[in-house]
Amino acid sequence: QVQLVESGGGLVQPGGSLRLSCAASGTIFSINSMGWYRQGPGKQRELVATATSGGRTNYADSVKGRFTISRDNAKNTVYLQMNSLKPEDTAVYYCKAAINQWGTLYDYWGQGTQVTVSS
Repeated sequence: QVQLVESGGGLVQPGGSLRLSCAASGTIFSINSMGWYRQGPGKQRELVATATSGGRTNYADSVKGRFTISRDNAKNTVYLQMNSLKPEDTAVYYCKAAINQWGTLYDYWGQGTQVTVSS
């Protein structure tokens, strides 16, 4: 089985920064894409950013220029550096990974970490 463990959430003032981490462990042959999604109060879950194993990244328009996704493939870990945070960034942030197990890709999700942006 595979586990995704997230960390780094918390309370921050508008304009502040946070760094989220997500580490995958378990039976992993390789990891294709890793990414971050978020679900704000009363909203649907939405994509924030993704990164492929080759380093290609994709961002939601609402976070471009403020958030940076990166990966440490040796550690099966993905990071999300969030700068210039706004109250509308408040949400539960989830890590997702597409993991190769015995030649088949499976999607796994983390448990979520709360990010609250408030003064």
